[in-house]
Amino acid sequence: MKKRPNRPKRARTTGRLTTLDDFLAGEGKREEFEAMAIKEVLAWQIEQAMKANKLSRSGLARRMKTSRSQVGRLLDPKDGNVTLATLQRAARIVGRSLRLELV
Repeated sequence: MKKRPNRPKRARTTGRLTTLDDFLAGEGKREEFEAMAIKEVLAWQIEQAMKANKLSRSGLARRMKTSRSQVGRLLDPKDGNVTLATLQRAARIVGRSLRLELV
């Protein structure tokens, strides 16, 4: 039996356009998408602070007392398995702080 390739799901509409929020909510992906976006922004901000401090990934790993590959995972926007403690440690080392808010 021949398998069909996975096709992207289409938004369910009733003859009107849909928003990205509506589409993601309908597909049950909104929370996952938001979490990925937050992680991507945090990774970018840490990298920018590293550049401003002339700190390499190896240097950050040394200061965090962790491996270079762990820092790679921290800075990988697609890797969502990073703890708040790790983010806080990295932020502190690059001269920043991590602030979480419920809005």
